[in-house]
Amino acid sequence: MFRFLTAGESHGKCLSAIIEGVPSGINIDKDFIDNELRRRQVGYGRGARMQIETDKAEITSGVRFGLSTGAPISINIMNKDWDNWQIPMSVMPVDMNDLDNRSEIEKKQITKLRPGHADYAGAIKYGHNDIRDVLERSSARETATRVAVGAVAKCILKEFGICGFSHVIQIGSVKSKIEKDIESIKKTAELSDLRCADEFAEAEMKAEIDKAKEAGDTLGGKIEIVFENLPVGLGSYVHWDRRLDGKIAQAVMSIQAIKSVEIGIGNTAAELSGSNTHDEIFYQNNQFHRKTNNAGGLEGGMTNGENLVVRATMKAIPTMRKPLESVDIKTKEAYSAHFERSDTCAVAACGVVAEAMIAIVLAEAFLEKFGSDSIDEIKTNFENYQNKIKQM
Repeated sequence: MFRFLTAGESHGKCLSAIIEGVPSGINIDKDFIDNELRRRQVGYGRGARMQIETDKAEITSGVRFGLSTGAPISINIMNKDWDNWQIPMSVMPVDMNDLDNRSEIEKKQITKLRPGHADYAGAIKYGHNDIRDVLERSSARETATRVAVGAVAKCILKEFGICGFSHVIQIGSVKSKIEKDIESIKKTAELSDLRCADEFAEAEMKAEIDKAKEAGDTLGGKIEIVFENLPVGLGSYVHWDRRLDGKIAQAVMSIQAIKSVEIGIGNTAAELSGSNTHDEIFYQNNQFHRKTNNAGGLEGGMTNGENLVVRATMKAIPTMRKPLESVDIKTKEAYSAHFERSDTCAVAACGVVAEAMIAIVLAEAFLEKFGSDSIDEIKTNFENYQNKIKQM
């Protein structure tokens, strides 16, 4: 089974991931992983933290001479800002009689609850008086490890021609009006610092972000993620927890600030009749095909051979220079919520994280279907399956 765990805090020494279930013989391209981490850090509207960090993956096990060995892969991503946080985030006991230590820790202490964050529920659940203990782990900084794990998943999928991309289709009230083929969308989005394939909408989106930044506010938006060349039959209809659409929705919803997930036509399905919703099936040149893809590549919890299309809505980031009203958890007095370095808009980066999470789910489903020990065995099983489909 392909699975992973992450560890680390936003201002701790490093972020870490352990990945289990990577078959042997997979080309684990460190440059590719680092480039995926870079893609997560760029984007119009990002904040000062991105000017501090330049994320790089340090692979410490499970890979030899660039190839996976079948053993668990461990990856570390160092936090460059750690030098300034060694006392406040020390894992060892600190001498509080030292006035310098105490002053440094107290300066980083947070007791003012921030609306829209995990602060209140996390502090109550784990019994914290210093919300720093909640903020450090619930922070979206944690997604750097997910992108690294997703890059490893993409390394597996690439062996079989499966690839994915994301693009921004809405920022605030501005929507993209795309009239391009998939290859053009992919190319244009990758060249855009907002990951938007509609150049005219992109200019309006940037103006909205600038306006929000000037007002000390933030903006959310919507992203679309597409994966191509998936085989028929990943996932299953036999149990609720094996349905691929459910797994994808859970994976994407687990990303900080995501509030809804749609597959295919998504919410639009509520407005359409059955005859305008379902994708008709045709048979030509010895293969089945569709003229539409309203289902977004999934039927009955399984891939159907069409492109997987997922959309996700991200709320506006709740950390703002124009703070919301809140309460101090210790004194119970009213205060303006604490502001910590943040973005004005991180929708473009969120698309990269969503790519990673979906790649992880697809890699798990792929290995469940075709085996998980070695790349040679999996390729044989995959080719046999594809040949069998052609003979049906």
